[in-house]
Formats: sequence, C-alpha cells, structure tokens
Amino acid sequence: MTIEVVLATHNQHKVGEFQRILGAAMPDVTVVAYDGPEPVEDGVTFAENALIKARTAAAHTGRIALADDSGISVDVLGGAPGIFSARWAGPGRGDRENLELLLAQLSDIAPEHRAASFHCTIALVVPEGLPHGGSEHVSEGVWRGRLATEPTGANGFGYDPIFVPDGYDVSSAELAPETKNEISHRARAFADLIPALRSLL
Repeated sequence: MTIEVVLATHNQHKVGEFQRILGAAMPDVTVVAYDGPEPVEDGVTFAENALIKARTAAAHTGRIALADDSGISVDVLGGAPGIFSARWAGPGRGDRENLELLLAQLSDIAPEHRAASFHCTIALVVPEGLPHGGSEHVSEGVWRGRLATEPTGANGFGYDPIFVPDGYDVSSAELAPETKNEISHRARAFADLIPALRSLL
C-alpha cells in the first residue's frame, strides 16, 4: 500500500528531491505537494519555521506532514543569510538575485575565508485523528563547504551553483543528483528522520 505524505512547500524542486531521497529508503511512501495556505514563518530558527510549516500542512490536509527549513550560513557573515536565505535579496526576488547579492557581499573576501555550510531542518508532524496523532519530530543536517566566486553547474537550485562541498572541487550544482542526495544537508537530516517516520507508519 502506498502512503502519501504531504510536503509543506509549493516548490516542485523540493518535492522531487524529497521523493528521490525518501523513496530510496521507503519505496511505499509518496511525497505530495501541499496546496494549502502559506503560513507566516515568524520563527527565529530553522527548527521553529519547519515546525510552523509542518503543523499548518498537517492541520490543513489531515495527513502526516513534512516541512523543511533550510538555508546557507556563511562564517564570515556571522551565519547569515541563515533563515533569511530564500529572501536575502528582498521580497519578490528569486534564487538568482539572492545568489548574486551574496556573491557581491563577498566579492573582496579571500578564498580561505569563504567557509560556509548548508543547513536543513526537517519537521515531521502527525495530525490529530491519525494513529500517533500529535507526534512531532525534528531532525537536522549540516553540510560544510566553501563559496566559489562565480556560479557553475546546472543541477540543483538556490545557492547550489556557488557552494563547493568539503572534499570536492566542483559546486553542488555540478554533482550528479544521486551523489548530492547521498551527502547533502537534506540527506543528513533524512538519516535521522527516516527511523522516526518508519515508527509512525
């Protein structure tokens, strides 16, 4: 029997990535997109925002809900953009503008000081009325690397074209999707999430 789990996002890139990672470990689970209202993400941490989104999706759909809050943190910027990664260039701006602004802000920073990390926090919420209703679980993953001076690669999205993972000489956007899905911040968060999800199904 196929079990549908709703992912609290309207971003089809994320739906596909979650399906590939989760489907490899749990073939009977299908990740579906969320079609409800956007919650107000007023948390001050990745975990708080992930839980806000997952709780909203679970309440709206009545299904087990997943949500992630992820972003890039640059050491020399004190951890910024962090939770503001998706809107770093301002309201209504997209991935390209966010990436270009971050590169501009680091334009005079030497390679040895361009350390950064991708962070992913995934929240799992079971709505009331289902077995284990009210259960919540939060998992986190961190992927260390450094920022390049210009974007390369056509895979991935967001800041992938300028993030060079530790141990690699190419950007995350140049990695094969299968490789990225094994080593990324999201994959690391899933390593903790999957046992919790299995225990609920």
